[in-house]
Amino acid sequence: MDELVKMVVKETGLPEAQAKKAAEAVVKFLKGKLPAPLASQVDNFLESDQTADVAGDLLKKGLDMFGKK
Repeated sequence: MDELVKMVVKETGLPEAQAKKAAEAVVKFLKGKLPAPLASQVDNFLESDQTADVAGDLLKKGLDMFGKK
């Protein structure tokens, strides 16, 4: 989760406390939308080495969608 928070701070310029809240909200949302077997793996994924790369790609796509770069 720490890497995700750092990526949100870097890409959005939000203060770390706000970035952490944003990241937690997104994780909660995803867990609520995913089937239970996948939702239970979200925390494991967030602790993996791939997290920063995947999170960065997703965040950039989201920012592009809303016209922010």
